[in-house]
Amino acid sequence: MRIDIITVAPDLLESPFSHSILKRAQDKKLAEIHIHDLREYGLGNYKQIDDTQFGGGAGMVLMIEPIDNCISKLTSQRNYDEVIYMTPDAKTLNQTTCNSLSLKENI
Repeated sequence: MRIDIITVAPDLLESPFSHSILKRAQDKKLAEIHIHDLREYGLGNYKQIDDTQFGGGAGMVLMIEPIDNCISKLTSQRNYDEVIYMTPDAKTLNQTTCNSLSLKENI
């Protein structure tokens, strides 16, 4: 199984994926995890990935262009069984969903 993860903070994900169960799965060639830095697809000289908030409040709003550019590049290189975009209002991740995702080759 190959998992491609697009993130703003790739350094934060290096440690969890290089230890414990995930490390053993990678060592046994059961899982292949690739982390992609969203800033590489950012816009302008400063590789901007955040956009203006509408309605105020704290937090970060991501621009869709860098996300789309990254996903487009990845999908041009391989076919994905599933593309998952995590949002606060999405369906809750549960065991049933995890079981079905475990059968996929590329997510």
